[in-house]
Formats: sequence, structure tokens, C-alpha cells
Amino acid sequence: MSQPTATTYDIVIFGASGFTGKYVVRETLKFLNNNNSPLKTLALAGRNPSKLTQALNWAHPSYPNNIPIITADISDPLSLTQMASQAKVVLNCVGPFRLYGEKVVKACVESGCDYLDISGEPEFMERMEAVYNDKAAADGSLVVSACGFDSVPAELGFMFNVRQWGEMGVPNRVEAYLSLESEKRIVGNFGTFESAVLGVANMDKLAELRRSRPRRARPQIPGPGPAKGSTIEHQKKIGLWAVKLPSADAIVVRRTLAALTENPSGLQGVNEDPKQAEKRAAFWSTIKPAHFGVKIATKSILGVIGFIAIGLSIGLLGSFSFGRWLLLKFPSVFSFGGFKKEGPTEEQVESARFKMWFVGQGFSDANVASQRNAKPDTEVITRVMGPEIGYLTTPIILVQCALILLKQRQDLPKGGVYPPGIVFGPTDLQDRLQENGISFDLISKNRISM
Repeated sequence: MSQPTATTYDIVIFGASGFTGKYVVRETLKFLNNNNSPLKTLALAGRNPSKLTQALNWAHPSYPNNIPIITADISDPLSLTQMASQAKVVLNCVGPFRLYGEKVVKACVESGCDYLDISGEPEFMERMEAVYNDKAAADGSLVVSACGFDSVPAELGFMFNVRQWGEMGVPNRVEAYLSLESEKRIVGNFGTFESAVLGVANMDKLAELRRSRPRRARPQIPGPGPAKGSTIEHQKKIGLWAVKLPSADAIVVRRTLAALTENPSGLQGVNEDPKQAEKRAAFWSTIKPAHFGVKIATKSILGVIGFIAIGLSIGLLGSFSFGRWLLLKFPSVFSFGGFKKEGPTEEQVESARFKMWFVGQGFSDANVASQRNAKPDTEVITRVMGPEIGYLTTPIILVQCALILLKQRQDLPKGGVYPPGIVFGPTDLQDRLQENGISFDLISKNRISM
């Protein structure tokens, strides 16, 4: 294993030896030095060089041992600065991000390199925007969180749905239904569980942060506001029972819609030509705002009851310190086997997949929407589908976002802290995901009886 020099690497993967990090390494190696790939140099970073070597050997046992290793530790800010100064793009796989993410963001912003992560933690993402957006924009560092299953399928899936409405159609609400499927038991990553527990503990901090910031622009959505609905929903059109999922997806989509409201033609590329600017504006003209929500769904109502039980367990125990200790000490017990510290087996990962259904309701044209007490008369159902969410889909998305940064940097904003949708929406990210096993399909478009 070679030691790093003063070279600037196209990509540095920080936390490459972690549960998700090693899968990101495996996915990244598929594109290293390929003819059509912009990725020519790669380094792995973390606090333990021997574990990084083991991760590389796991990811690709026959790969030549010439991938540089960079020793970097969250507890050593100088090492993070040195890592960031050697990177064009840092892929941060070290969570929970509210505990370990800010120092990496700070190092990247101060070094002027780009930063992507797989966080699904709203308080962290919004705090990074509040603290670092201005400096990142000035210094040319593009910071984009949620570049994994949280929240790119939701962002691109929402956009794909609203683009099916045509020139006259007006969506009012899009509801996403996430269905996780497997021939084997589905086991979640402990890091995801820990982030959820800490999210409950820090809900007041998120509320305080939002109160302290200027209110963002809100898009004008034709028709009625979102109805509360029942706690448990039976969505017959797709054959699923569902309950609201308190994930980052809806928050991230709303942040993108707010950014779009403030910038109707999207974000200007740092060095884009007029043709690209026209293409960007044309894309965003097809994105129509709508209310958005996410639900976790299953074919059985008993499965929904199980989701509710896990949610209650985290919500109740996560609100006080001893309860959090119990949750994090015994995750399998309090998640009823849904999360384990050792994570899923390779067989469990390979057998799992997801389907995310987007059920959009709205109006056949704006005139109908503007009528008093108007009710939606049109429904559009789309679907995003792909492999296991945490270890397969997330690395696919993260790596494709990084490759776009390397290849199309001139067409992207100079810098700033943004959600993925507003940055990658007008790029070829959807096409890239479809080429790598994540599909986008129009299922139906129908009139609804009034």
C-alpha cells in the first residue's frame, strides 16, 4: 500500500473501512481508470491504516495494492485539513454526522474542495447550511449532504413524477410509499439506528435552529393544503398498508423547492456556457411544486404495526438519557430485530431491494385548480426501484454524484451548502442511476372521478 504524496486525488473516501464505507470503496473501484470515467486517482482515508487496507482487500481482493492511504481522524483537525487539501472531492462515510460531520465539512470548506456525504440527519444538514454556506460559496467548496438513499431517490422520484403531468397538468400533492423487500430478514445498519435515536434527542435543537434563521421562500402550490389523513393508510392502488415515516426525505425535498422558488432557473454553473444555462432553465421550468410526504409501507397491516412499535420505542426512550443508553446498548431488542450492531450479512444485503411509489394527485389544468373548493381530478403514479438501500443503492448514488462533480464541475454552482436535488436535478444523474440498477418508471396516469 503506497503512502500519499502531495498529489491531489480526484476522490478521497473518508471512513472507508466502516460498514458503508467499504461498500463505497467497492463501488468506486468499478470506475477507477475506466476509459469513459473521469476518476483517475483515488485515496482511502481513516484513522486506522490497517483497517483501510483490509477494506480495500474486501472490496476487491485482486486489486493492485497501489491505492494511497491517508491517515485522518476526527479528533485531529489538522489531519482532516491535510486530507481535504489533497482532494478534489471528499466522500464522507463517517456518521452519525451530528457527532462527527462538522469537522470534515469545515476542513473541506477551508481547503476549497467539494464535499458529499450520506447523511439523513436534518439538524446536521440545516446547521451546516447556516454556518458554512457563505464561506463555501465564496471559496468554491460545494457541500452536498444526503447523497445516498437519503434522499436522492425521494428528490429525483418527486421530480420524475411532477414531470409526467405535462404542460397543462398541475400537481397538488405527491405521497411517496417506501416498501422494503427481501427473501431474507431485513436488518438495518446500527449507524442508521443511532442517527434516529440522536435525532429524537436533538429535535429541540432543530426547532431552535429554524427559529433563529430567516424564513425560506415557499412555493405557490395550487389547490388545497395537505390533509392530515388517518394514522394507518391502506393505499389500494399499489396494494400496500402505510404509516408516516419521519425521515429526512420530505425535509430535503422542501429545501430543494425553497431553493428553486428563490432561483426559478436553478443555480448558475461556475463556468457554464449559454447552451448549458438554457438547458438548465428548461429543465427547471418542468418541475412543478407540490406538497410532499413519505410513508413506510408493507403488504401486511401487521408489518405497519411493527413499524409503529419501533417508532414508539425510539420516540419514547430516545427522549431521555437512560432510554438512549438502553436503545444504543441493545438495538436489536428495542427494534425487535430490525437493527443490529453487526449489521446485515452479505446474503441479506444481496437479497434485499426497495420500491418507492410516488402517488401524485392534482388537476388537469390550472383553471380547475383555481376554482373554489376544487378537488383533484388527476392521478399520476410513478415508481423508483433498486437494490438494498444502505449498502448497495447508497454507494451507487454517492459515487455517481461524485463522478458528475468530476466531469461536469463547470456546470455546477461555484460553491455553497445545498440539498442534492437543486444541484444534481438538471444533470444526467437519473440516467446514470438507471444505468447502474436503479429504475424510474411511469406506472399510470388517470383521471379521478370527482
